[in-house]
This record gives sequence, C-alpha cells and structure tokens, in this order.
Amino acid sequence: MRLTVASGKGGAGKTSIAVSLVLASSEGTMLVDCDVEEPNAALLLEPEILETEPATIPVPNVDESKCTYCKECSKACRFHAIMILPHKAVVFEKMCHGCGVCSFVCPESAITERPREMGEIIVGRKGEVLFVEGRLQVGEAMAPPLIRQVKAKVNQMVKGREELVVLDAPPGVSCPFVETAKGSDAIIFVVEPTPFGYHDFELSSRVVVELGMPWGVVVNKEGIGGSGAMVERTIDLCKSRGGKLLGRIPFREEIARAYSKGIPLVETAPELRPVFQEILQNTREMVNERVA
Repeated sequence: MRLTVASGKGGAGKTSIAVSLVLASSEGTMLVDCDVEEPNAALLLEPEILETEPATIPVPNVDESKCTYCKECSKACRFHAIMILPHKAVVFEKMCHGCGVCSFVCPESAITERPREMGEIIVGRKGEVLFVEGRLQVGEAMAPPLIRQVKAKVNQMVKGREELVVLDAPPGVSCPFVETAKGSDAIIFVVEPTPFGYHDFELSSRVVVELGMPWGVVVNKEGIGGSGAMVERTIDLCKSRGGKLLGRIPFREEIARAYSKGIPLVETAPELRPVFQEILQNTREMVNERVA
C-alpha cells in the first residue's frame, strides 16, 4: 500500500505523522521524503545513509551552426525555457522541465540534450525501515522533476515486493504535492484544529477531492487552544467532502519538546503506537472499500 501524507499548511505535523506511521507499522515499510525543498524526515528517523546519487534533468543544447532561428522550438515550449533572437538561441536552463519537445519539433535537428544536475537522491535504512530522500539544490525553482526521480527510485526498490510505502509530501496542494500523490492508493491529510489550519484545510480539501483518490483526515494536536468546536468543524467538513476521519492525535507539551530534539512521536509517547496502527488499518479499509 502506498500512502501520501499531506497538509494544507506547514507545521501541521505532517512529517511527524509520516515517521510515526512507519515506525508503528508491523510490516516492511519505506519512508520517502518528497518535500525536496526542505526535507527533514531524516532528522526524526535518523537512518544510516547507504548511498547518494545525483539527480539530473535533460536540458536543450543548441548547435547554432545548424540553427536557422525559425523559432519552432520557442513556440512549442510551454514553459518559455528557450528564446530565439535574430541571431542567437538563449536557453533558460532552470525553467526547463526536460520534456524534450524542443528537440522533437526542430526541423534542422539542431537541438540535442545534455544532463544538468539539480539535486540528489539519498537512500538509507533505520532497522526494518527503508528511507529515500530527494534534496533539491539551493536556487532550483522546480521540485516536480526531482520528485519524479525519487519515486522512480522507489519503484526500483520495491519492485516485486508488497510493503507499506509512506510518502511525506511537500506542504500545500500545488504541483509538488500533486506529483507526490500520483500513483498513491490514498491520501492522509494532517489537519491542525486551529482557525488557520481549518482555513487551509477548507481550501486544500477541494484539490484533494478533484484528484478522485480515497482520502481521510488525521486531526493532529487535538486540544491545542482548547477548542473542541474547531475539531468538530474539521471532521464535519471532511465527511461532507467524502473524506474519512482516520484518527486523532492529542496535543501534549512533552511531545512538542521531544520533536524539537528530533525524537519521533511514537518514541516520546509509546502509548500512542496503537493509535497509529489504527490509522493504518482505517486507511487500508478505506482503500479496500474503494476497490470493492
């Protein structure tokens, strides 16, 4: 089963929940940090790093001895990554998505591709938990190409094996989240029951509904601010949009303090381990219901 753990805002506890899910699972698991701009799951899991490999993206290389400056490549590029001047071809490498359409449409075969390094993929292990992380280079503008490569690495590693794969998605529901969620069996949405958290959930749940995938909510930090009404509003909105309540995690000061030291939630509060196992079971049942 492949699950994407998401949140509408940063700080809702998405990474903490994702790490605790894999640590609480009784089956072979893999944790994948797809928040490639600010990966931090490793700070909690503390895996032994086994390998690191560069991640590259193909960018156009224009042979101007062949180029007639016809602008067909520029017209075809939906990302405006290539510009043709009267006697010069200009490539904006960091805007290029590596789709290859420019070389495909070039009538003179003047465009080839070369790899440009944009980040790295890190593989590690903590006990029975495999770990994969993408890390985007500073200054890179696009996360989705690296996320695709991270997921391709995961597919190589789990090929032919049945196990739980938990993907820690970037916060929000923009392109990096959608790229992470593609191919998942379900989305676990972590919601902080505060006015800010509820507002973001109200907006982002619309996108989750549009994806047409099974999804549910984990209410994290229940009791923060003492507002039970906000929790009920969150649950009501979730159910009204076709989601399921998967579980609730209480707010405790000692959990927050331990998190600031890099200690996973289930190690700080081992009595909550059954709660995470129940979240996994509820999610599995939700997926099976959709399949049936």
